[in-house]
Amino acid sequence: MQDRQGLASRVFPSDHPVDLPPVLLLHGIASDGENDWVAPGTVAALNDAGRTAIVVDLRAHGASPASTSAEEAGAPAQARDILAALDAEGVETFDVAGYSLGARLAWAVAEAAPERVRRAVLGGLSPVEPFTMVDIAALHRAVAEGTQPEDPFTGMIAGMVGSRGPERAPGLALVVEGLAGSPFDPKGWPGQTPPVFVVGQDDMMTNGIERIVGLVDGAELLTVPGDHFGALTGAEFRGIVVRALSR
Repeated sequence: MQDRQGLASRVFPSDHPVDLPPVLLLHGIASDGENDWVAPGTVAALNDAGRTAIVVDLRAHGASPASTSAEEAGAPAQARDILAALDAEGVETFDVAGYSLGARLAWAVAEAAPERVRRAVLGGLSPVEPFTMVDIAALHRAVAEGTQPEDPFTGMIAGMVGSRGPERAPGLALVVEGLAGSPFDPKGWPGQTPPVFVVGQDDMMTNGIERIVGLVDGAELLTVPGDHFGALTGAEFRGIVVRALSR
C-alpha cells in the first residue's frame, strides 16, 4: 500500500511468471478493485497465465482516499495518481485493462504516458462523457441534504453515489464533478499498440462505441454476453483480457 494520500494498490504476482510486463487493472465507478477484478476471477486468470496483476482503487473508492476538489478528481489528475501508484511499485512499462470508468481512465493514462502502455483492453467504455449530463449542484445537494434531484439521470447518479454510504458519497460526487469538467473527447489512441475494445451485447451504455474504435487504426471490437454489469464478470471477458494482453 501507499501512504494515505496516494492510491491504495495491491500486487498479485504469479507463481510461474512469464517475460511480460505487469497488468494494471482499473475498476468502474462506485466499485473497487476487489469487486471488479479479484472476486470475478480476472486476477486469478492472469496469474494462471504467468502475469503479475496490479489492482488500484481509484479516488474515493475502496481503500483510497477521496480528492479534496473536483479538479483533483478529473481525468488528468486521476491519471497522474495512477501513474504515481505504479511508480511506487517500481513499474515502468505495463499492460492495462479497464472497465467503464476504468477504461476511460486507462485512456487518460495512455495520454499522460504513452511510452509506458504496451497493450490495453478497454471494456464497457462509453463513447460520450455521461457525467456532463448531471446537474452537479443538485447532485451535491442530494449527497449533503438527501434532496431528490428533479432530473431523473441526476437522481440515478445520486442513488449510485449514495449507495456507497455517507462517508464515501461526497468524494464520489467530486469524482462525478471532476469527470464532467474533463469530458472524454479522444483524438486517437496514444499507446504503443491499438487497444481491444470489449462491449456487452446488451450494454446500452456503449452504444456508438464504433465511433471511438474508428479513431484507432487496427483496433478490435469484441462483443461478449451480458449488460454493462454482467459483461465484466463473465468468463468471456476474462478470457479476452488474458489473451489480448499475452500477445
